[in-house]
Amino acid sequence: MKHASFGLLVLTATVLIAPAGYAEESIEVDLHKATSEGQGEAIGSITLKEHRFGVLIKPSLKGLSPGLHGFHLHENPDCGPKEKEGKVTPAAAAGGHYDPDDHGQHQGPYDPEGHLGDLPALFADEKGKVSQTYLAPRLHLNQLTERALVIHAGGDNYSDDPKALGGGGARVACGVIKAE
Repeated sequence: MKHASFGLLVLTATVLIAPAGYAEESIEVDLHKATSEGQGEAIGSITLKEHRFGVLIKPSLKGLSPGLHGFHLHENPDCGPKEKEGKVTPAAAAGGHYDPDDHGQHQGPYDPEGHLGDLPALFADEKGKVSQTYLAPRLHLNQLTERALVIHAGGDNYSDDPKALGGGGARVACGVIKAE
């Protein structure tokens, strides 16, 4: 008698629970479409919450194209357009990815050798909604204020190859993280 071998996929879930007495600080950030004229229509908000394992990212967004979107913490608290390489670019005033340790490379949210502003890619469902909670394990809430969250048109491969900064493309939405 022959036995067939089948691969087995095991999924596990980790429940992140704050210890008793843990202060649950959070910041809510309003996001708007990024246009060459400036801030466009509102698309929702993202709640950033301090957690013992990093920062929890809880989006409540609509109006994005379905699929993956690069998502990053940018260095400047400004979502305005700016001229870049001779043309006006939406949300370019947000600057580059937050990189206080000057790593100079895009490696994704889990690699300590990459930009600290590399966040988990967001997934928009078939209706353009994003509501899945994400974790940014290398960040703390106090590092986020006076910066900007930027969502890109395309996905993110967490690499600078074959395209720089994960290949996410145009900046389609932005929100400034203000100090509370």
